[in-house]
Amino acid sequence: MQITSIETFAVHLERDQPSAKGLAGSPNALTGVGHYRWSKDYPCLYSTRIESALVKVTLDNGVSGWGEAQAPLVPEVACTIIETLLRPVLVGQPFTGTPGEIAAIWDQMYSTMRVRGQTGGFMLDAMSGIDLALWDLAGKLVCQPVCQLAAPHASDVVPAYLSGVAGDSTTARVAFAKQHFHRGIRLFKLYFESDWAALIELIDALQAELGAEARFAVDALWHLKSTADAKQLDSRAVAWLECPWMPEETAAHRKLARSIRTPLALGESYRTLRELAPYLDSKAIGWVQPDLGRSGFTESLRIAAAAAKAGVAAVPHLSIALGPQIAAAIHFAAAAENCDLCEYNPRVLETANRFLKQPIIFTGSGYEVPNGPGWGIELDEQALQPFARPS
Repeated sequence: MQITSIETFAVHLERDQPSAKGLAGSPNALTGVGHYRWSKDYPCLYSTRIESALVKVTLDNGVSGWGEAQAPLVPEVACTIIETLLRPVLVGQPFTGTPGEIAAIWDQMYSTMRVRGQTGGFMLDAMSGIDLALWDLAGKLVCQPVCQLAAPHASDVVPAYLSGVAGDSTTARVAFAKQHFHRGIRLFKLYFESDWAALIELIDALQAELGAEARFAVDALWHLKSTADAKQLDSRAVAWLECPWMPEETAAHRKLARSIRTPLALGESYRTLRELAPYLDSKAIGWVQPDLGRSGFTESLRIAAAAAKAGVAAVPHLSIALGPQIAAAIHFAAAAENCDLCEYNPRVLETANRFLKQPIIFTGSGYEVPNGPGWGIELDEQALQPFARPS
């Protein structure tokens, strides 16, 4: 068998922006005009839409696999990299679907831009979209779920934590969280906007309402104000402090880790084990968060394995995503030995399921691992067509 075609699709879906505040991919008010706008408090652009880059890889026997690059802004860029750089390298290449073969293809793609900026950004996102499609193919060729290819005794259910607590007041956010607590969620991620005191008030209100079973994670979205603020988390039921400083500030993260008891969580801003190794080697983090649309299944497994050796837990980062990326995160969580959680955003999953012939099942407290071949999902290409711009 050999790879005969690689197709890409830039997806743009309208989003109810006000109701998305406080949730994944748009946790803060946006300012400006057009689809790409500055966050009011965070130092980066966000899209008013759900955007993604889908990848379809087909073999000469007619079997196709689907992948997805994490592309919350300008998915056309990842698609262009695939179409003009990676597709000519891979089309015509033999493919039998072994994990070792997929890892070799990952390394081959990484080498296409070696010493020219191969270490991050859109390049790695594009590679990850192809990598996920190859793993989907691998599972389909042997009629097995991907997680079982990676770990024969993988879990069939993955517990989840709630990513964001929606509402325009503390009372509304507590009510939102309470609904999910009653369904079985026990860990809630909260986003720091501009008022740290209000965040602490929310944690305390949630703890008072939900009781000792509830735990929290705080995502500072790269703009923590001070170590003194972070120390306020130490006396509360906070599982981790995520993304406190800018991704490139390695020394500051290490210093913060030595100054507080709350474990740090990093990963979504990085794409390779090489980038994360300084944090693992120095034991500066308690949680590593590979994003399957940025690190692929191949590199995410490498990151998880290195983290396990360092005594660090893994949990996949899952923000704006459609079916392939969500399914890949669930399979990763089911397979990685040091992972027992997956991120969950109700509205993101609801949107993704619109384009699947059979929905990804959320039980109220976790995901059922899709048990069909590959990722165990089938995209509804007809439903996607109005929103997916082929390259």
